[in-house]
Amino acid sequence: MERNLVNTTPQPEVSAKVSEFAEMVLNNALRNFRKEQIRKEIDQSLQDRNKEEFLRLTEELKNIS
Repeated sequence: MERNLVNTTPQPEVSAKVSEFAEMVLNNALRNFRKEQIRKEIDQSLQDRNKEEFLRLTEELKNIS
């Protein structure tokens, strides 16, 4: 017997799993975006020869990696 999925409502446990997955994807995208920002700031700190900023940023990058 084949079910018609067009008129069915998602089960609460399915909705929770979809929400959890969406949250994981979003968090991963945000983390990757922040990593790229930090890398650019590290490059700038190297160009500026700003050792303190470089050390702070590399530590932050290590913490989120």
